[in-house]
Amino acid sequence: MGAALLPDLGTEILIPVCAVIGIGFALFQWLLVSKVKLSAARDASPNAAAKNGYNDYLIEEEEGINDHNVVIKCAEIQSAISEGATSFLFTEYKYVGIFMVAFAILIFLFLGSVQGFSTSHQPCTYDESKMCKPALATALFSTISFLLGGVTSLVSGFLGMKIATYANARTTLEARKGVGKAFITAFRSGAVMGFLLAANGLLVLYIAINVFKFYYGDDWEGLFEAITGYGLGGSSMALFGRVGGGIYTKAADVGADLVGKVERNIPEDDPRNPAVIADNVGDNVGDIAGMGSDLFGSYAESSCAALVVASISSFGVNHELTAMLYPLIVSSVGIIVCLLTTLFATDFFEIKAVKEIEPALKKQLIISTALMTIGIAIVSWIALPSSFTIFNFGVQKDVKNWQLFLCVAVGLWAGLIIGFVTEYFTSNAYSPVQDVADSCRTGAATNVIFGLALGYKSVIIPIFAIAVSIFVSFSFAAMYGIAVAALGMLSTIATGLAIDAYGPISDNAGGIAEMAGMSHRIRERTDALDAAGNTTAAIGKGFAIGSAALVSLALFGAFVSRAAITTVDVLTPKVFIGLLVGAMLPYWFSAMTMKSVGSAALKMVEEVRRQFNTIPGLMEGTAKPDYATCVKISTDASIKEMIPPGALVMLTPLIVGIFFGVETLSGVLAGSLVSGVQIAISASNTGGAWDNAKKYIEAGASEHARSLGPKGSDCHKAAVIGDTIGDPLKDTSGPSLNILIKLMAVESLVFAPFFATHGGLLFKI
Repeated sequence: MGAALLPDLGTEILIPVCAVIGIGFALFQWLLVSKVKLSAARDASPNAAAKNGYNDYLIEEEEGINDHNVVIKCAEIQSAISEGATSFLFTEYKYVGIFMVAFAILIFLFLGSVQGFSTSHQPCTYDESKMCKPALATALFSTISFLLGGVTSLVSGFLGMKIATYANARTTLEARKGVGKAFITAFRSGAVMGFLLAANGLLVLYIAINVFKFYYGDDWEGLFEAITGYGLGGSSMALFGRVGGGIYTKAADVGADLVGKVERNIPEDDPRNPAVIADNVGDNVGDIAGMGSDLFGSYAESSCAALVVASISSFGVNHELTAMLYPLIVSSVGIIVCLLTTLFATDFFEIKAVKEIEPALKKQLIISTALMTIGIAIVSWIALPSSFTIFNFGVQKDVKNWQLFLCVAVGLWAGLIIGFVTEYFTSNAYSPVQDVADSCRTGAATNVIFGLALGYKSVIIPIFAIAVSIFVSFSFAAMYGIAVAALGMLSTIATGLAIDAYGPISDNAGGIAEMAGMSHRIRERTDALDAAGNTTAAIGKGFAIGSAALVSLALFGAFVSRAAITTVDVLTPKVFIGLLVGAMLPYWFSAMTMKSVGSAALKMVEEVRRQFNTIPGLMEGTAKPDYATCVKISTDASIKEMIPPGALVMLTPLIVGIFFGVETLSGVLAGSLVSGVQIAISASNTGGAWDNAKKYIEAGASEHARSLGPKGSDCHKAAVIGDTIGDPLKDTSGPSLNILIKLMAVESLVFAPFFATHGGLLFKI
């Protein structure tokens, strides 16, 4: 077998050091962003000239617009957006906090009752010759790790939102000096969020493992079973963040677009539109806070799935700490790799023109993937013994360290492929989106038909990529292989999130430019940043969905092992009915979230119309709209509407496990995984394509785009309708589905001991 080259002490130093470096780098980037001042003090430094290919003078000075007023206006708008987002998240977290406490009690009661709340030691699940800690201890520590995961997830989302609302107006102000400056500000702010999230997630998990070790000692099987609560906590918070934030942002967006652009013919983000502040707040609570919690959940779960399987393999049985913590070492190296990658965007290369923005973001993905492949090779060589055994449904499978390297690498590269396919289908630089834009000539109906077809077609290659990575990684290292493949896909999470958070920040920057009445040239620059941001947001969603598929399969494997099911036989009626019901759940869930957006948007449209009709001077720009009412409509709707979809996801595994038992539950998990991935990919790509088809017509950058008409033409109105239909698809239903897939799997794993002993009541009658 041989031992790993990296000593245990090396591992214990490496992981926290990498996490601290990640946090330090995030704070450093934040410091750089904060140097852009939101006060009207002039920057008189003479050496600011030639950086970025522009002289650093402001466009306003050519056009004679009073600079001082613009800066003050930007600061006012920014504080309004920041206040709206903060108050919404506090309201949301109040409700989510109540849920968290209630669910924590449930976990404790269910898991504690497995051995009738006894405090005596019990034979281990996988090796009955040894004695393990009582089930009551697992119940207590699972509850603690659930709360830890939940709090870390909320903090990740909240910090992301704070940084985004801090950076949006600064990006707008930098756009006066050139597109390169604005890009760097938006990208740096995204990096702050990415690195904070990756480093915090790693550090909290590492500290939790070490603290739990004081009690568990050599009982690693019990220790890592208790740690799975961390993933459950992370994802259950992400579910509410994603659904609540998604309903909030899209109710405002749809309301603002339908009345403002289609009925009243005023530009997007026009300050006369009452829903405009709510729309910009929504970008921060949905796309940033929701996305942050979502990817944190994926990261926590893939780590937990890998650790659970490793604890019953030779790593755990022989107490090899370095090999056991291999998943955490991969993530640590990922932070360092992403740090180097980020410097390529902010320091090594400069963006001088609009057309360089998207390639720069694409390079981030390629560089991080290439560097990470080398990183994984080194880690697999020093942190793993040359050969070892992995638990595979009751038997130990012999694996070599190079095979495990291939498992992680295949996940990493599958993520890149999914990212590029997503980009091809959602970027207006390629033919799919241009075809959708072209179909607007004949009205909204053909636009919708083309958009739906594009979404369905965009599923093909990602599914093959996921299928190949599952086959390769399972063949080499069973379920552990799939768990580390998911980790491979998420190992560059800091870069992925930086690119992803960049989108909403640029979107907000454009909104602020419009509301502050800046010149059209600045709006063109922020629009260019925003169009690239739309594509990168779609890439981020692709990553989230792909990793969710792998993570939930790995969790499914761990659940099947823990519930002591040897095979899942589709031909038995118990399993087959589970498959059918599981495949139906993503549709039920999507129906709930889409309807919620629809009904909230309806209220928003009525309110915006009411203000336009009753406030004298609003259209002329002499009176101010009542922004607060629109913010309140979005907040109330999202808090009320996030509960039913959340309950559906959280209660399904419990009801199925208790009444129908583990076989039926395994069918439900498999069914929801298979159908959820397809709907999620097609929904988010359809929405992204419609959005960028509209932006393609608005930008008018090519002869073809100009032939489709300026803003306000019939073609453009058809494109706006498509974009509005796509909004709930790409920002509410699609992204929430990947949480549905993961969350049901991790919840089943946490409650597996209870279901295995007390489940299946209906079949016991």
